[in-house]
Amino acid sequence: MTPAITIEELLAWSQEASSFWKAYLDANPAVLPLPCDIGRTKNVQEFVRHIWAVDLFWARCIAGLPELDREKVPAGPLDALFDLHLEGVKLIRSILDDPAFAWDEKLNMDFPWMPPEGRTPTRRKALTHVLLHSQRHWAQMATLVRTAGFPSGFKGDMLFSSALA
Repeated sequence: MTPAITIEELLAWSQEASSFWKAYLDANPAVLPLPCDIGRTKNVQEFVRHIWAVDLFWARCIAGLPELDREKVPAGPLDALFDLHLEGVKLIRSILDDPAFAWDEKLNMDFPWMPPEGRTPTRRKALTHVLLHSQRHWAQMATLVRTAGFPSGFKGDMLFSSALA
């Protein structure tokens, strides 16, 4: 066994966390309107939208598809937001299954909101970014809901994940 962590394992970890939060938020809808200012959001529902829309945004960029139209990204309900994540995962899986996919190809991300030094990642780097992006935000979410009186029991650390042996 190699000590290297694969993209597939990171993707499984990401899916595990997203599925946890989807189930938690379905069971605790009172959490969705809680104030939140992470990622330029106003509440937890907007924060979740940010996380799952970014999954799809980067999957589309990596796959070479047109940019996700942010104006068409639904604000809710939660099922529609989760569908963004599922669509992104489906797209990522399809390109992971392509042995000829050019992972070392650089992307040209000419977005005004993105700092110049981050505008030309390889596809591999962009995928790693998005998978870790969601994990970082889910950890923030766990702290946010716990301090608001809604403990989640989220165990997002890799040590507790079944995605990696």
